[in-house]
Amino acid sequence: MTSLAGKVAIVTGASRGIGQGIAERLGQDGAIVVVNYHSGASRAQEVVRNIEAAGGKALAIQADMSKLVDMRRLFQEVEDRCGGLDILVNNAGIGLLKPTAEITEEEFDKLFTLNARGTFFALQEAARRIRNGGRIVSVSSGATVVVTPGFGAYAGSKAAVEQFSLALSRELGAREITVNTILPAIVDTGTLVLPKDMIAKLIQQTPLGRLGQPRDIADTVAFLVSDQARWITGQTLRLGGGLI
Repeated sequence: MTSLAGKVAIVTGASRGIGQGIAERLGQDGAIVVVNYHSGASRAQEVVRNIEAAGGKALAIQADMSKLVDMRRLFQEVEDRCGGLDILVNNAGIGLLKPTAEITEEEFDKLFTLNARGTFFALQEAARRIRNGGRIVSVSSGATVVVTPGFGAYAGSKAAVEQFSLALSRELGAREITVNTILPAIVDTGTLVLPKDMIAKLIQQTPLGRLGQPRDIADTVAFLVSDQARWITGQTLRLGGGLI
């Protein structure tokens, strides 16, 4: 287990699924974890309780990461309450499985406003505030490397995150801040909306023969934000059990 004692970490979209797994793991490793959530206040408080029950420290802060005023308030509140920021995990995002010809302008705008625009400005805010030697990890998607019908717009919104991160890794390197992106494939978050036959086919195609679990992703993120990963930056890591 890595040591993050004394580090302050924001995990966006942390009230369930991958975000919850990451938040709880960073709490186990000693970080003070800010559990960001959009609307799931009770779930976020449950994540805080889980972290505290395991001996860690955490607090929940509501902020809609698609709204700049909310996002900037989140960062300011973290500085005011925790004294600074060392780790940012950009996990907040939404999915869309729909053929290109059927996507509405509203659906497209909602997708890119959170996944791409929201992440960009969170990266910008972190670049301005994060302490030297900090760690930034953004969650993209295996959909950016595996062409899947119906995921075109979603994959596009996530591919933007990868490019933002690559540029930022060069811009912050002199401050020993690492910036990386992870690409999870299919992960069993309890909220999968994929057809059962598609899920079965993906499992069959995965060398490790199962769906990913939030802890599979969380363990990798815990490494990337640790001192042991100080020489890893500007990378996009595929986390798919061999599927991607």
